[in-house]
Amino acid sequence: MGTAIGELLDKEKIELEFLANKTVGVDSYNIIYQFLSSIRGPDGTPLMDSQGNVTSHLTGILYRTTNLFEKGIRPVFVFDGKPHFLKAETIKKRQEIRTEAIGKHERALKDGDLEEAKKQGSRALKLTKEMLSDAKELIRALGFPVIEAPMEGEAQISVMCSEGKIYGVVSQDYDCLLFGAPKIFRNITVSGKRKVPGKSYYIDISPEFIDLRKNLEGLKISRQKIVWLGILIGTDFNEKFPRIGPKTALKLVQEHDTFESICDTVKFKPEFDYKEIEEIFLKPEATSDYNIEFRLPEREKVLEFLCEKHDFNRERVESVLKKLEAKANEKGSQQDLSAWFK
Repeated sequence: MGTAIGELLDKEKIELEFLANKTVGVDSYNIIYQFLSSIRGPDGTPLMDSQGNVTSHLTGILYRTTNLFEKGIRPVFVFDGKPHFLKAETIKKRQEIRTEAIGKHERALKDGDLEEAKKQGSRALKLTKEMLSDAKELIRALGFPVIEAPMEGEAQISVMCSEGKIYGVVSQDYDCLLFGAPKIFRNITVSGKRKVPGKSYYIDISPEFIDLRKNLEGLKISRQKIVWLGILIGTDFNEKFPRIGPKTALKLVQEHDTFESICDTVKFKPEFDYKEIEEIFLKPEATSDYNIEFRLPEREKVLEFLCEKHDFNRERVESVLKKLEAKANEKGSQQDLSAWFK
C-alpha cells in the first residue's frame, strides 16, 4: 500500500540496461504480491501444483530473476520481519479487502463470470508462511542472496542503499523514499507491462528511476518534511489527515517549519503520535548482520524443488538454468568468475 506521493515526484524513464552490472535490493514482499496478482489463470485462480500448493510466485521468481540477471542486474532479495505494531490497522484492512475479494471471486466463478472472477481473484491475495518459505528456498537455490529484515523490509533495503551496500532499491512503493533510500527503481519488468490493480487488463509501462536528493530539491523540502508529507496523506502506520491530498500536503510542509503548526493550520489534531511515526522513517530499524554473496545455481536442488515437488516442466526449468549458467560464464570470460559471484 504505502504512501501516495507518486504524483508529486519527478521520475526518469530508463532502460533496464541502466542497471547492468549493478547490485540492487528487491522489496521481496512487494514483488511476490505482484506475481500473485498477475500470474493467474483465466478465472483468476493462481497457478498451483498437483497438491494444491500455489506456485504463481515461484514462476515469477524463476523467470523474472533470470531475465534480470541476463541483463546483468544482480538482485538481492530482502524479506520483511515482524511487522511494527502500528501497522496492525493497515494489516487488518488488507485482510478485510482480501476476505471480501475471496467471496466475490467464489460468487463470480459460480455465476460463470470469468472477467469478474479474474478481477476479484487478483485481489484475493494470501501470502502464507509456506509460500514465503518456498520463495526463499528457490531464491537461495538459484544462487541469489536472501536477507531477513528485523522489521520492515523497506526500512532494511533503504538503509542498505544509504550505506552504499547496494546501488538502488527495486520496489513499486514510495515508502522507501521516506525511509531515506537514495535511489528507487520501479516497473523493473522485462515484459514492459503491469497488471492494473483490481482489473483484468494490463498497461504498458517503462522502468522508472526516482532520485531522492533531486526530488527533495525540486519539491523544496527536507528529508524530514517528506516524512511529514507522507504522514499527512497517510502511511502504513497512520491514517491520513481529512480533506488533505498530496498537493495540499506539499504546500503545508513547504510553508511550515513544525508539524504542530501544520496541525494548528488545518485545525486537526491526530490521535496518533506523529513523532513516533516520524522516528520509524527517520531512524529505520535495520540489521547489519548479512552477507551479500552470489553463487552458481544449485542445479539438482532447483530441479528437485521445482520439478519433483511443484510439478514444473523440467525442460523449461533446465532451459532457465542454462541461461543463468551461460550468463555467469560470459562474465567469467571477461574477468575471474569469483569476481561476479561475491
